[in-house]
Amino acid sequence: MFKSVFKTSLVALGLGFALGAQAATDVTYLLPAPPNSPAFAPWIIAKEKGYYGQQNLNVTFIAAKGGVDVAKQIGAGNAMVGGAIGDTPIIVRANGIPVRDVAVLGAGGVTMIATDGDKKINSIKDLKGKTLTVMSYSDTTYYALLASLRKAGLDITDVNIQAAGPAGVWQLFSAKKSDAMAGVPDFVVNAEESGVNVQLIPQDQIFESMAQSIMASDDAIKNHPDVVRGVVQATLKGMRDIIADPKAAAATFVKAVPAYAGKEAMVEKTFKLYVEHVYANQAVLGKIDPVRLDNVRQFYVNEGIVSRESKLDDLYTNQFIETTTATQ
Repeated sequence: MFKSVFKTSLVALGLGFALGAQAATDVTYLLPAPPNSPAFAPWIIAKEKGYYGQQNLNVTFIAAKGGVDVAKQIGAGNAMVGGAIGDTPIIVRANGIPVRDVAVLGAGGVTMIATDGDKKINSIKDLKGKTLTVMSYSDTTYYALLASLRKAGLDITDVNIQAAGPAGVWQLFSAKKSDAMAGVPDFVVNAEESGVNVQLIPQDQIFESMAQSIMASDDAIKNHPDVVRGVVQATLKGMRDIIADPKAAAATFVKAVPAYAGKEAMVEKTFKLYVEHVYANQAVLGKIDPVRLDNVRQFYVNEGIVSRESKLDDLYTNQFIETTTATQ
């Protein structure tokens, strides 16, 4: 009888482990570009180090066609969560797409405008008549570029903007087929590595758009808060790893993305740009600053970049960013 009870207990224990293993929730996370870029390192590191698993989530990354497309797909119910730039809900909410930011990865803006130092382009105003590359016309860096032009008194008709894709945006610039590019720090480092004498337009001339964000649909926030919270908590742990030790984080990233094997120094250089320009000075990792978001909203509306002003409270929530230890 003892043997029978023991065997029954083992079977029950085994079933318990099996059910526990099966209990992880499958989550599709939409990214604005292919998930093999250092721009998405917080997410890639979070998955590589098992942070999503610790939240009982099985996350799969799928690339969309820019941040606005991510928002549209989430709003249509094709995914609960995805990534873009913090500005994105301002752009899409005006068109009735029910998404909002649930975390923003840094206190700085992620959009940089790089020029060829040999061409003596020192300001936004110097871009008049020039050719610029962006990833796509549906990526939020494009809208941040438009806002930067408006801030300098220029219009879209004053420049030639070409959508070149996540690789072409810096490759055309590196091949001197464009005079400047607007994009994320990854593209800047790629251009530098290809031999371009890269010069960055001073940050005070760039429109103060926001860092990368995690977005969720209103439905997911209401009906699946545990999923949203788990994604936020895990991703912020990946971000914290980069801030704490860019070199070690680069090694983790390269392990997850073998295509970068031998390029650890380049990845580390990219991470340091993020830490310095994007992640820096965020007192609580992930927390959205409503004042900054409101300033961005007002500028987009006043300049006619978006046609309708959405309510500020409809654009974000910090309910998943509770304390300074939220990423523990």
